[in-house]
Amino acid sequence: MHRPFRPKTLSPGCDLQQGWVHDRILFGFFPHGGRLRKKVVDLCFGSRSCERGYLSPSTVGLAALCFLSMSAFAEPVEDPAPPEVWEVSNAEAPTPETLDRVTYHTAPKALPADAVTAEWPRFLGPDDNATSPETHLLSKFPETGPAKVWEMEKGTGYTSPVFADGKLVFFDRIGDDETIDCLDPETGKRFWTHSYPIVYTDRYGFNNGPRASAVLDSGKAYTLGVTSVLSCLDLETGTLLWQRDLMKEFDRASFFFGHGSCPIVHNGKLIVPFGTNGMEKGWSVLAFDQHTGKLVWGTQHEWNASYASPIIAELQGKPRLLVFQGGESDPAFGGLLCIDPETGALHDAFSWRPEKYESVNGATPVAVGDDRVFITASYQLGATLLKLTEDLKWEQVWEAPMFGMHWMTPLALDGYLYGFRGRNEPDAWMAAYEIETGKEIWQHDPQWAIQLPSGRDYQMKYLRGSLLQADGRTYALGELGSLGIFELSPDGAKELDRSQLFVARSTWSLPVLHKGLLYVSQHEADMDGNPPRLICYDLRAE
Repeated sequence: MHRPFRPKTLSPGCDLQQGWVHDRILFGFFPHGGRLRKKVVDLCFGSRSCERGYLSPSTVGLAALCFLSMSAFAEPVEDPAPPEVWEVSNAEAPTPETLDRVTYHTAPKALPADAVTAEWPRFLGPDDNATSPETHLLSKFPETGPAKVWEMEKGTGYTSPVFADGKLVFFDRIGDDETIDCLDPETGKRFWTHSYPIVYTDRYGFNNGPRASAVLDSGKAYTLGVTSVLSCLDLETGTLLWQRDLMKEFDRASFFFGHGSCPIVHNGKLIVPFGTNGMEKGWSVLAFDQHTGKLVWGTQHEWNASYASPIIAELQGKPRLLVFQGGESDPAFGGLLCIDPETGALHDAFSWRPEKYESVNGATPVAVGDDRVFITASYQLGATLLKLTEDLKWEQVWEAPMFGMHWMTPLALDGYLYGFRGRNEPDAWMAAYEIETGKEIWQHDPQWAIQLPSGRDYQMKYLRGSLLQADGRTYALGELGSLGIFELSPDGAKELDRSQLFVARSTWSLPVLHKGLLYVSQHEADMDGNPPRLICYDLRAE
């Protein structure tokens, strides 16, 4: 162990031996960083100064400043396989064509002239919080439910569509190929498609398609497949610009259910939660140049990638990258990483992961203001609120053991958190918690009956649902295909209306809102015999 550095009082021009400079100052600052230590020597002292051994008080101060600046950068990482970058092969946008898997039902109502609309470039929306600024939406459904505009038979996977620049991009697996389709949002006609073969079987019996929705940014579409194939395509033409097979390129452990967290784009970097080889510290998070695919930085940590997606939040006056890790590992470990998104430097890590080996962290962090972040996990662990202090360390504010969520990201509204807590169907219900205190305000668990095709009644609940906030109300999608409209407040959950879209299990993906149309991913066949589908509903008000 190196002794702590204790500065001495020096006079200008004092003659110090080179060994003292290195051992006492540079080892004190850089006990494990030989190359970084040498760089500080060259920058601060100059090669001749080091050779002569001269060191002044101002130089000592400069060394300390260099240390403080350079320590903000992550450890250098070499790119094992920089990808080839291809040019756009066709400058003209393709004409949309009718797809035989798409059934067109009816044109949607006209969008009101003063309606506010927004893009939806990532699965949790424009601000990564399941909230949209869109207006002029239905507050009550027609008697027969929301009208279908079109539907598409889809492959396997648990993804949602994303939207930008007049395009819908959907990522799933059809046969043995992961497939990226670009569609017209209002007609379902296809502009282009791209696919590549994969070999993957979910060892727990869930479906074998991608878990992470596509990400759209700067005229490009990015996908991260279930086997860690990372792709970048031109959004206008569908040209493959670059592609990497991260599982082959890096030493890492396997995933319980495949690679499942969405990447995020920030200041030209495509940031991917990754992981270790399961035995030692490794590249827990990687950042690639979004245009070339070349590796920019890596953050080392023991934690494996989870099924929660990263976000960027303004904390302590600067953007911070928040990555909630916690995938396959034995023993089970994971938690919240706070990272400098420009350099990959790790500020702090807060452990929060169920002890059960088969558990994962699946709910995306929620920034709730005042430098605070909410995280939650199921499997008898629950939720906690953290505060990032001025010295960039996590400080726990409160715990809520009964507010553990399996995968949904809760809504933060006017000082309260709303979400469907619970690990399994029978123990899931909606609840509200006060952000300031962590106190439970209410529980809501409505039950109703629907009639099956056989004629018998079937008891229904929302179970482990999803919440989408828009136009001053909340749209709740239950995991069996129920869609409700709520007004949520500390006083309770007022249900304005409800419609049964279909009856199918595993309706686990957040519904997506774009220009007054609601898109729902049905991941399993329903009780009417319909296969898995992507369905577009008209949610526009008159």
